Amino acid sequence: MTPEAAAATGLGLGTHPLARHIDDFLADLANTNASKHTIRAYRGDLIQFAAHFDGELAELTAKPVRAYLSDIAALAPSTRKRKRAAVASFCKWAVRHEELDANPMDRIDTIKVPKTLPRPAAAKDVQAVLGTICSRRPRKDIPLDRLRDRVLFETAYVCGARAAEVCGLYVEDFDLRPDDEHVQIHGKGGTVRTVLLDDRGYVALVKLYLARAGYTSGPMFRASINGSGGPLSYDAAHHRWNGYCTAAGIDIDIHQLRHAHATELINSGVSIEVVRRRLGHASTESTQIYTLLADKVADDEIRAARRRRERS
Repeated sequence: MTPEAAAATGLGLGTHPLARHIDDFLADLANTNASKHTIRAYRGDLIQFAAHFDGELAELTAKPVRAYLSDIAALAPSTRKRKRAAVASFCKWAVRHEELDANPMDRIDTIKVPKTLPRPAAAKDVQAVLGTICSRRPRKDIPLDRLRDRVLFETAYVCGARAAEVCGLYVEDFDLRPDDEHVQIHGKGGTVRTVLLDDRGYVALVKLYLARAGYTSGPMFRASINGSGGPLSYDAAHHRWNGYCTAAGIDIDIHQLRHAHATELINSGVSIEVVRRRLGHASTESTQIYTLLADKVADDEIRAARRRRERS
């Protein structure tokens, strides 16, 4: 059993009729290489759902599903959609394994999530937070964990990668041959994309970090300062990023680094398809939203120009 599959056990449902089935579902999910973040989220959602149904799985109908969704009606649409998806995935699995004759989710409408524009961080604010961690040319007395953090968060920024993707990088994912530096990023659904590292200052920082750490293989960003630990967790990275933001007096969510990178590319004229591939989006529909931000930038410039004319 994989570590992820092992982590799927121990649901804390005691003798609940759904406990064994949820346990099997999460183990199967882990064995398909689903991310540990997905498994953890689904585990929590299904435990929450189980409180609304205490019968056998074969008896599951749409009624307890509706009760569950009604109970979480006050949550954000995106959260409710994710929780519904967890139950839907579980029910689909149950039908496939002949534990359910019919899928009750066929009677439950999908949850529509209003499209909102991503909030990219301003480049100057990102640089201010990164500078709080350490300089791009850190002193020799800078602790290794701060140098690690600077490289980790700058990787998320210059590659437009998700923080969880960056935390999962290995030294072997980096190809630092001169004039052809790339990194392979392992994304959602087991996808892998190759991202060009075209920032010379960043590449120099990566090489310095590897030299200081002495890493030649294994996790790139390790949990312990002496390098003997496993990959730094997303939660730990998120906590450290928030601490640096507080120190800099700037409020930037860690995911805004990815938005900032995408917006900068769009504003500089890079095509939607290239940005899509760099971000690892499955379709251009997800990437297209950044063009709306580009229009907003244009609108802001037009308003600023009008105000200047009015003052003159």
